[in-house]
Amino acid sequence: MDSKSSTKANTDQEEQTSLSAFDYAPRTRIVFGAGTLDRLGELAAELGAKHVFLVTDKGLAAAGHEARAVTALENAGIQITIFDDVHANPTTEDVDRGLQVARNHPIDLIVGLGGGSSMDCAKGINFLLTNGGKMEDYWGVGKATKPMLPLIAVPTTAGTGSEAQSFAVIAHPETHMKMACGDKKAACRIAILDPELTLTMPRSVTQVTGIDALSHALETFVTKPRNEISQLFSRRAWTLLANSFPKVLDTPDDLIARGNMQLGAHFAGAAIENSMLGATHALANPLSAHFNLTHGVAVGIMLPHVIRFNAELVGDHYSLLASDIGLCEPKDPAGAGLLAEHIQSLIAMAGAPTSLSQCEVDLSLVEQLAEEASRQWTGNFNPRPVDQSSLRELYECAY
Repeated sequence: MDSKSSTKANTDQEEQTSLSAFDYAPRTRIVFGAGTLDRLGELAAELGAKHVFLVTDKGLAAAGHEARAVTALENAGIQITIFDDVHANPTTEDVDRGLQVARNHPIDLIVGLGGGSSMDCAKGINFLLTNGGKMEDYWGVGKATKPMLPLIAVPTTAGTGSEAQSFAVIAHPETHMKMACGDKKAACRIAILDPELTLTMPRSVTQVTGIDALSHALETFVTKPRNEISQLFSRRAWTLLANSFPKVLDTPDDLIARGNMQLGAHFAGAAIENSMLGATHALANPLSAHFNLTHGVAVGIMLPHVIRFNAELVGDHYSLLASDIGLCEPKDPAGAGLLAEHIQSLIAMAGAPTSLSQCEVDLSLVEQLAEEASRQWTGNFNPRPVDQSSLRELYECAY
């Protein structure tokens, strides 16, 4: 072997063996497959449940999902108290209303049935029911001092991946800025992933939740805390989501594609749990707070610009993801740009806006938006450092 070949072999070996340290402790059992909602009673009974608190929203009652959950629980001989007054982007007021209902019953297990809003609200109620105080007391990580009730999450969308995370994301009712309240004790014991439940999603919900899931897969793959476990989840999530997103929009009753989206969203949520998010979500939250932009719309607009911004440091990572769906070869220097263009085209194909000007965002507030984005926790994990100035430029690019 000549010296050049020897050097390359040594480099390849180093790349294969130089792995980042991580501490991976999965806490959630995953039950995946069409019709698995019917196992809810059986699974709740396995956890010793006698009286379940079901947290959901009125739309799911209309879709018939609440009735299926109730039937499954009743067939297992379990009593049920229902709280279905959860709103999109739940605030502390949603949590407090649910808490008042839960306190009047001998609850021993909580079920969150719905999108990220229902699951986040269920976690928030769990914090206060078991540990007392108010949601602001748990803003941050690891602030619950007492055990929490077991929680089963049943997502009916393919978006947030909240069922894979130990965080409750709850907004302040006046400012609408989101608080991430995390504690390992808040993680779901069981996640039931039944793709049949996602068949009733309107196209608009399929659109924004799918974009959100795609952003989770892409952001978690490059964040500073990324590791071997998180990147396994991110990369698999990306291929499942990128290949199935156009299918569920064109053929909404394609159960295989729906299952791929739901599992992809879950894997992306598991990646968040292990590597956090980045600048895209830091930029999106002030937009949702000030202009009532749906979260998926906001992240979809900002994501391509963040990819281009981050490419200076993690271009090879983006190129790998681009190669996974046939856009280029691995390590192609043009990969990050191709990936950003592909995301923008997916969003346009879905019928979502691709610029802030389309959403009537007032650019005169850009300095305030950038200042608020700079205080978002997720920005700290972006691979390329961001500050108020760079965040302002990203808003301006997206306009």
